[in-house]
Amino acid sequence: MDGMSADFLLELRSEEIPARMQAQARADLERLFRKELEAAGLTPGEVAVWSTPRRLALVARALPLATAAVSEELKGPRTSAPPQALEGFLRKTGLSADQLTERDGVWFAVLEKPGRATVDVLAAAIPAIIRAFPWPKSQRWGAASLSSESLRWVRPLSGIVALLGGEIVPCEVAGIVAGRETFGHRFHHSGPIAIDGVEDYADKLRAAHVIVDHAEREATVRDGARKAATEAGLVLVEDEGLVIENAGLTEWPVPLLGRFDEAFLAVPPEVIQLTARVNQKYFICRDAAGKLANAFVCTANIVAKDGGEAIVAGNRKVLAARLSDARFFWEQDQKTPLAQQAEKLARIKFHEKLGTVADKVARVADLAESLARDGVVPGADPAQARLAAELCKADLVTEMVGEFPELQGLMGGYYARVEGLPDAVADAVRDHYKPVGQGDDVPTAPVTVALALADKLDTLRSFFAIDEKPTGSKDPFALRRAALGVIRLITDNGLRFGLGEGDLLAFFADRLKVQQREAGVRHDLIDAVLALGGEDDLVRLLARVHALQAFVATEDGVNLLAGYKRAANILKKETWEPLPRNYEPDAAEAALAEALAVAGPKADAAVAAEDFTGAMGALASLRAPIDAFFDDVTVNDADAHKRANRLSLLDLFRAAVHKVADFSRIEG
Repeated sequence: MDGMSADFLLELRSEEIPARMQAQARADLERLFRKELEAAGLTPGEVAVWSTPRRLALVARALPLATAAVSEELKGPRTSAPPQALEGFLRKTGLSADQLTERDGVWFAVLEKPGRATVDVLAAAIPAIIRAFPWPKSQRWGAASLSSESLRWVRPLSGIVALLGGEIVPCEVAGIVAGRETFGHRFHHSGPIAIDGVEDYADKLRAAHVIVDHAEREATVRDGARKAATEAGLVLVEDEGLVIENAGLTEWPVPLLGRFDEAFLAVPPEVIQLTARVNQKYFICRDAAGKLANAFVCTANIVAKDGGEAIVAGNRKVLAARLSDARFFWEQDQKTPLAQQAEKLARIKFHEKLGTVADKVARVADLAESLARDGVVPGADPAQARLAAELCKADLVTEMVGEFPELQGLMGGYYARVEGLPDAVADAVRDHYKPVGQGDDVPTAPVTVALALADKLDTLRSFFAIDEKPTGSKDPFALRRAALGVIRLITDNGLRFGLGEGDLLAFFADRLKVQQREAGVRHDLIDAVLALGGEDDLVRLLARVHALQAFVATEDGVNLLAGYKRAANILKKETWEPLPRNYEPDAAEAALAEALAVAGPKADAAVAAEDFTGAMGALASLRAPIDAFFDDVTVNDADAHKRANRLSLLDLFRAAVHKVADFSRIEG
């Protein structure tokens, strides 16, 4: 502690904080702490927050020992305001009328706030932080819990350490008085530990088998699990979520490798991984060839005298029981063919207005078959597409998916293969939910593509038909994700078909803008092509947009856009009569008319041949004549014939440009 500032330590000790809540709790503690200090006019130097299962700790460096005295000016009522307004203001400020100052017909009060000792600010702030803490779930405890005023915490709060410059900050919350004593590891250390201050806090706890910094425990779990696998000649399957969870469950993590019976490897590897991960928080390992090994890594919370043998044996037993269940489900499910399982889908409601899952399957089967039959998905066998669709949801009623819903699709693929169905069918069942989310693979196998596309399109068409569209951030049926999946299936595989007009196309357009923004495609250019109407083929749409984006970046493109905007602005305001036949155009008009006669049909033909770069080239040929036209002629000429011809030419120019895109939608 120097003369002006000191370091502050706060530790809130409780029963076990669930691992999944710790990161948010650290963020909340820092946020609430800073808010309380700022309200008192204090700015901490650096703030660090740590968590273990049994404590949240905060260290604030270089806190000023007192807040500065401040004078605050409050604006009051006008001097002409009724007396009640002035009385109210005086009550609020605690001043008398002769202590106010008057400026420009308004009363002002100057309030002097004396400085406060930081220790007093903290003594008030600590209880306020604890009471305001937003745990996702919290509980009351003990006799006091009968009152709704009693403290709530995630688990019973048992101790508070609060030290400023090594001195105790005197405060109390719900009978818990702040002090300097804490406790070490539940099993490795007994009796209280007296903390002098920030400097010895982490070291004293380390001596009592508590690593207080969660990031250090995460590194211990990460490196220790890797090392345990390597020493056994295996490769750890990295899993950052598990690293964080195990660090959040232990104060002194010790990763240990154990083995399970090789016979369990007959069960699909994903099932073993989920069983180990979800139920037991274990890592799994692969052998050098990349195959799942009969090994797991668990994280003990103590250094065992026997090197962890008993712990590993206990964990092996629990895992074996779980794996036996999984093996039982795996064997049971295979006794019923998927087609027979699929019959049970008639008992599961898909949606009030859309019938059962069996109804959905029937729609998807028709659609998948027609996408294959009509050549929308080249190379897909229509009969296989229908069969895969008829079986794709059957695993929803299996025991295994009942236990692990996240394995839907995957298990159907396994069961289809065991049944001896063609690989193309089994693969389609396995992958028909793909792509899920941005990073997921996009299927390319034809039968899979037909089924994955049919499943998502049916979801979108069905929910749009009953007017269940996403609103704002709410999207209960994950329709945005389905649309993104459809877009990626179409664009990655170059599928050519129309998505149809109306709301659904507009919805796809919105998703496309979001998805293409990351690829650097401008949303206004997508609008410019869509605005022409009739463009519901995504592959063609994107080809047009890419050509347009390249064109508007060229000098010709920039100038043509300027000419177009000028023409469109003039046409917006004007009307004109048709021309007499014997009108003699001047040179600039004739040149533009001639260029349009060539460029229009050229652009048409290029668009029809899907040569969008060629279509832009045709438009580029109009740049010089339109520039010359605007330089040389006055459109709104006093001569009605000249005016009419010039407006007609601009109208033809606009129409020619519109063969390619609606340039009025382009920004800039």
